[in-house]
Amino acid sequence: MALALALAAWGQKQPVLPAPPSVAWHTPAYNSQLYVPSDKVCEDCHRPEYLEFQQTAHAKLPIPADRQVGGCAMCHGPDRAHVEAEDAARGSDAKALAAAKLIFDFRTANPKQVAARCLQCHVTSKQQQFFDVSAHMQHGVACNSCHSAHLVEAITNADEKPLPRPLTAVYQVPQLTVAQAWLHDGQLKQPQPELCYGCHQNIQAKFALPFHHRVQEGLMQCTNCHTPHGTITASHQLNAAMFNACTKCHIEVQGPFVYEHPAVSVVGCVGCHNPHGSVNHFMLVRRQTRFICLECHTGFHAQAQVPHGRLGFQTGGDCTRCHIAVHGSNADPTLLH
Repeated sequence: MALALALAAWGQKQPVLPAPPSVAWHTPAYNSQLYVPSDKVCEDCHRPEYLEFQQTAHAKLPIPADRQVGGCAMCHGPDRAHVEAEDAARGSDAKALAAAKLIFDFRTANPKQVAARCLQCHVTSKQQQFFDVSAHMQHGVACNSCHSAHLVEAITNADEKPLPRPLTAVYQVPQLTVAQAWLHDGQLKQPQPELCYGCHQNIQAKFALPFHHRVQEGLMQCTNCHTPHGTITASHQLNAAMFNACTKCHIEVQGPFVYEHPAVSVVGCVGCHNPHGSVNHFMLVRRQTRFICLECHTGFHAQAQVPHGRLGFQTGGDCTRCHIAVHGSNADPTLLH
């Protein structure tokens, strides 16, 4: 029994999401000439947005008594001129359009402007501080492409039903509704992975292959491995550099080992595995394991102390029949055990 528990401790862990980021924010200096005193004024015209916003963490931020600036103005900027212009419009479409331009509109702003507005607070988070250099930002994906401060339109269209996901009918994993994902998963417009699939459809196809990480089944999320807001320490926007992103869960191959397999340190897990999905066992990049090994281990006939030549083993044989410790060994330099 004790041995079984010890082996289980070295096994694969259930993926967990990174801890939520800590954010330091500061309200702008209050000037009664620039701001209206209450968000109730905004509610008169934007009631659906106001009600949705009140459910979020943004609405619950403490506002210093000497500042008075929070709620809608915290993101949309000084609003007194907008409110007064709307009152003066009196049904004139031209004047109403001009009034709408007197506050910051996330829908019409470009991605750089939107990011600059959000990063006034979120730049202090370890997860958002590199968004300016992220692949998403470089491709014109703004904060409001994935997040929404008041998810009125998407919730109405989704009718509060869980989004369909392949394979969940087999595994019966509970799914989040759009509203649940919005409030409890970073105010995303859709639950993961459907939100990511909107752009990354090639990755969605890989998760439909026979051997894949359990994203489609709802047991994992894209952000278990990736950080969508950018990083300067890892490629492909991974949460950790190289194989460390994988060994957070696959701790049985983490090491360190006395005798390391150089491929793990140099290329990483993706040298042998397709992380999103494959038609091969263990998500390997080749049908037969030996073909993966021969991509690096060439010219056996010219190497000293090698017990077999390049063509000296069985045609259908695999290197891992003998070299079983392919990730590293504490006992043998040739990874035999």
